[in-house]
Amino acid sequence: MSNEETPNLDPKPNRDPHPEPASMPDPAPSPEPDPGTESGRGQPTGRQRLMAGLWPPRVTRAQLIVAVLLFGLGLGLAIQVRSTSDTGALRGARQEDLVRILDELDDRTQRLEDEKALLEDQRTELENSSDQAEEARKQTLEKERQLGILAGTVAAQGPGITLTVDDGAGAVESDMLLDAIQELRAAGAEAIQVNGVRVVADSYFSGDAGDIEVDGKKIRAPYRFKVIGKPQDLEPALNIPGGVVQTLEKEQATAAVTRSQKIVVDALRPPERPDYARSSSQ
Repeated sequence: MSNEETPNLDPKPNRDPHPEPASMPDPAPSPEPDPGTESGRGQPTGRQRLMAGLWPPRVTRAQLIVAVLLFGLGLGLAIQVRSTSDTGALRGARQEDLVRILDELDDRTQRLEDEKALLEDQRTELENSSDQAEEARKQTLEKERQLGILAGTVAAQGPGITLTVDDGAGAVESDMLLDAIQELRAAGAEAIQVNGVRVVADSYFSGDAGDIEVDGKKIRAPYRFKVIGKPQDLEPALNIPGGVVQTLEKEQATAAVTRSQKIVVDALRPPERPDYARSSSQ
């Protein structure tokens, strides 16, 4: 054998047993978007989104209808508040006067309820009576008596008041006396006469102060009203704030109200037969 060098058969070169890892190059930092550039304006800010949502306003038909209804409701409430806040006769009234007015309204309501109950009782009696013809005749006579009192063709007596108006200054007008009649009727007066003249549904007052007539008959001061009704209702009706008594006192007249358990209204009016109307039962 020849002395030839033996070749190195190991193909792997000598390596470091602990090689260091190769470092990667740092990525280049990305440039921040410029707010003034197109890429900076791509995402709107929160304020811009809020303004875009509020303007221009987007109104639906339902919202428009609700707005119109709310406007109408507010306008109605404003008109009502303004009308109720206007100066009236009761705005400056005292508490006891308001309580008295409320009591008077309650009394009127109670009278209407009592009248309703009476009519219902009469109907029940007619329906249940064994002798309906006799019961109907009794009720007819009672109704005739009541209508005679209202028409002034028969005398009447009962509890009530006397109103005396002394017009020393001669300033009481006919419409003031008519207002007194209307207040008394509203308070439940059933029979009235003034200075000997029976006042009924078609009575009228005319003339100027100091020369007043009732149904064409002249009356002079002092004016004396004789009224049959419930005294507890009649007197407060004349003394309400801004009522008859205060109006007369403003004209330098005096008005005195006296209660009594027996008032006699004996002035009569002749019965009048209608010219054309006839009973439908004939």
